[in-house]
Amino acid sequence: MSNKAEFALRDRNPDVLSCIANLSNDEVFTSPDLASDMLDLVADAWAEDHDGANLWADSTVRFLDPVAKSGVFLREITKRLAFGLASQIPDLTDRVNHILTQQVYGIAITHLTSLLTRRSVYCSKHANGRHSIAKGFDSEMGNIWFQRLEHTWTDSMCRFCRASEKTLNRNKELETYAYAFIHTDDIKSFIHEIFGGHMHFDVIIGNPPYQLNDGGGVGSSAIPIYHQFVLQAKKLEPRYLSMVIPSRWFTGGRGLDGFRDEMLHDKRLRVLHDFINARDCFPGVEIKGGVCFFLWNKENEGDCLVSTHDGDEITSVAERPLIEKGAETFIRFNEAISILRKVQKQKDKSFADLVSANDPFGFDVRVKGSYRRVKPKFKMKPFENSVAFYYNGWRKDGIGYIDRNSISRNTDWIDAYKVFVPKAWGVGNMTRDWLQPFIGSPNSCCTETYLVIGPFEDKSIADNVVSYTQTKFFHFLIALVKITQNTMKKAYSFIPTQDFSQSWSDEELNAKYALCAEEVAYINRMVRPMNGDNE
Repeated sequence: MSNKAEFALRDRNPDVLSCIANLSNDEVFTSPDLASDMLDLVADAWAEDHDGANLWADSTVRFLDPVAKSGVFLREITKRLAFGLASQIPDLTDRVNHILTQQVYGIAITHLTSLLTRRSVYCSKHANGRHSIAKGFDSEMGNIWFQRLEHTWTDSMCRFCRASEKTLNRNKELETYAYAFIHTDDIKSFIHEIFGGHMHFDVIIGNPPYQLNDGGGVGSSAIPIYHQFVLQAKKLEPRYLSMVIPSRWFTGGRGLDGFRDEMLHDKRLRVLHDFINARDCFPGVEIKGGVCFFLWNKENEGDCLVSTHDGDEITSVAERPLIEKGAETFIRFNEAISILRKVQKQKDKSFADLVSANDPFGFDVRVKGSYRRVKPKFKMKPFENSVAFYYNGWRKDGIGYIDRNSISRNTDWIDAYKVFVPKAWGVGNMTRDWLQPFIGSPNSCCTETYLVIGPFEDKSIADNVVSYTQTKFFHFLIALVKITQNTMKKAYSFIPTQDFSQSWSDEELNAKYALCAEEVAYINRMVRPMNGDNE
């Protein structure tokens, strides 16, 4: 038994959990290095709050991974406790058994990951098997629970996670992806039921699934669910909570506005590590907008220590409020705070007031029947009562003509000058994105591919608006909100409106807002100049 325990707990090279392939971008496996960094964060907070005490030398602390996939968090916790408790429980067999039966708990997300997690933690897919290094369990699950659950369908969607009934109402041979931790109205009772008796966890840590397909697409069309795991974990009132999640919540978005608001106003969120490029955290995985991990400390309120990662380096660190005065979203770049404050000090109106909502003229091609309503009236050449119709992304690049009577929204904009900007542009990366607007003359409209800036009575004003959008200043401020390809109206909220009776240059804007040399240099470094390679 001792040999088995020692083999299970000592370092091995290569570590199988660092080599495992991800199931998908929705269920990304955590590397041992990342798990170690997050556990260090918890241990440091514990020491600070307990007069320097060693978390790993406390035999009463309980840990929960509510979204276990590979078991890496629970394995690394077990390894640390095995060293930290050596003086209190000298016998290795007894020590490991105590840790695994009394301190380490997990909820697996699928049947496959339940077996993988038990294999990582117990050295056996059965907790009570003869090869298991834990000898105190009667059940095969031990403290790593999994049970296949079904979604609760209401109006063709799960009332808990809003999964599509069409997509995930599946036969018993397939996973339902009804994640147990978020499929309950009473998480405390659920925890007590599956683990027995009154159960309180000091530390909750994990890497939750990120999204579910709602039947209407993938990627940005899928429903985010990671925030539900964070909110459920908070309801369990742990002393510490740490999770790694997509950074898209910084600016809200589909179903995330409430979560964003709660997180940014929660002074118990004390540490945030932000990876602008998700591959720096999860090699080989593309997650638009990057990822982050955080430390939430139930009994310690204050400003948040924000660290920005670029490659293997931490490029900036600042302790600051998560929400700036007058802002609705999180500013992920520490160096941008002073610039934003200088801009806001002028109290200019927001440029977002000039930007239309999605689908400015009522041609959302995703709405059933839109093609039938529009296509018979669409022609490639002008005709009587026709309006120029920009339809990039609707059929093919270009312009056609459509009957004026087919336009259902903002008909007063048709005969004015306006600036068209794509609704989706760039990749959500300040150093790579550049907006390419164009002017729409009177008697024009567009599909939902575009947003409209304006309208304007004079073409010279539209020209000056375009000149403003081509400054680094403009792109820098939009990048504080824009972290994905989709760029809706609110992405323009930090940009101030100017006097558009004149054109604007970066030099004029830097002078107007009294930006210092360091701030100008930072903008120049972060925003690449426009050139022929920009898309």
